[in-house]
Amino acid sequence: MVKIHVERTIGASPERVFSWLADPANLTAAPLILRARWAKTSPDPGVGALREATATGMWLREEITAYDPPRGYSYRIVRSFPAFDHEGGNLTLTPSGDDTDVSWDHIHSSDARGRKGDGGHDFSSTTLEFPSNTRSLRKGARELAAPTS
Repeated sequence: MVKIHVERTIGASPERVFSWLADPANLTAAPLILRARWAKTSPDPGVGALREATATGMWLREEITAYDPPRGYSYRIVRSFPAFDHEGGNLTLTPSGDDTDVSWDHIHSSDARGRKGDGGHDFSSTTLEFPSNTRSLRKGARELAAPTS
């Protein structure tokens, strides 16, 4: 089983952070995501909505399983190529003064190459392994913190 846990504080309100994180178009801020959108057959954003993403070497479809603006949402990858077992992902947003604390948890039981996971290794240092993830998150946070007109 592979577990990913990442926490970040973003200098914007929970409403703005939720809106940005819940929009599939912003998934492309992650370096390996090439394209993301709501699926053509998807209902409106909320529980049951489907989003699709094409990443370097893979394609996936996620279903939103819980949707509670601006506190967070959960999702599950229901189809992917290559196939892997996804147990779920969860984004939780908590107000912290003028900022928002964001916690992301993701669990799957095999990696994107279809091999079994590594027995529960905690990949909480994912941003250290992929420095461009941190740059992408900072860029998104700057956009969120920019004054609105």
